[in-house]
Amino acid sequence: MAKKNTDSDKPSSSPAKSHFVRCRYCGQKNSVKDDYKNNQANCGRCKLPLSNEPHKKFADLSKHDYVHPADSRALAALRAIPGIDTALRQLLKVTGESAMRVMFMASAVQITPEQCPDLHAKLQIACTTLGVDMPDFFIQQNPVVNAFTGGVDKAVIVLYTGLVERLNDEELLAVIAHEVGHIHAEHVLYLTAARIIEMLMNESVARLLPGSEIIKFLVSAGISSALLAWARRAELSCDRAALLVTQDPHVIGRTMMKLAGGTFASRIDYDLFLEQARTFQKNYDEKKLDRFWADLLNAGLTHPFPIWRVAEILKWVDSGDYNDLMKR
Repeated sequence: MAKKNTDSDKPSSSPAKSHFVRCRYCGQKNSVKDDYKNNQANCGRCKLPLSNEPHKKFADLSKHDYVHPADSRALAALRAIPGIDTALRQLLKVTGESAMRVMFMASAVQITPEQCPDLHAKLQIACTTLGVDMPDFFIQQNPVVNAFTGGVDKAVIVLYTGLVERLNDEELLAVIAHEVGHIHAEHVLYLTAARIIEMLMNESVARLLPGSEIIKFLVSAGISSALLAWARRAELSCDRAALLVTQDPHVIGRTMMKLAGGTFASRIDYDLFLEQARTFQKNYDEKKLDRFWADLLNAGLTHPFPIWRVAEILKWVDSGDYNDLMKR
């Protein structure tokens, strides 16, 4: 007669052993299985990939360590315009920072440690890495793939849902870090004025302001065009700030690939995309006509072309300046 199986005869099925890995970004202690490998599990707090590699935090980072030369030149030209500081202060006094905050508190979702905690954790990572005080943070319903930083007394960062829904967690960290870069690089005052001027270029809106003559002065004095030209170049500095936070140039590259390719990005070969960026940069540097058209076509945009931004990040990494800063 066959012997019946008893519980003691059954093969043991003890649960897989686990150990702990501390997130290199936010410091959260995470339980992982023994067969865990780098980047194959995500932090429970910030949702970024877990890794045993260190994440550098900058104790005394200066904006001059990373600001793009085009940003510096454009800002110097802007500040050389007589009366600019007085005019911009008057503009911001008339338009009022409070109106912007009321709008976001009334129409957007404020991100806090309790509301979308993983996004709040990413903001904290960017701020602690660059050495910046935490700004207010909002997510606003908008199909446009964009984000911006504004404010005068206290900075505010706003991400549009069209952007948040398209990017993964590492790419979202890059975008948030880019916006924090505006704060660290002391762009916010001029950047806020630039965004207000963009909005007030619509004459029907400008006429509603008691100080609409300020807009006329800004345009006639050439301040508005110089300010908007600087704002585009300032984005290149903040891409560098984003790289200092993500500490992986390919995170920046893949973010730009999604900005360029949209929902089609999943079918794009990333290596070929990088090759395209290098080709663009080579043609821009060597062919005067290509440079002319690139500068002319980009002049009407708020940001440099995504391919251009990739090319600039690749050039910064290839120069060795980024690696030198990381080793400091």
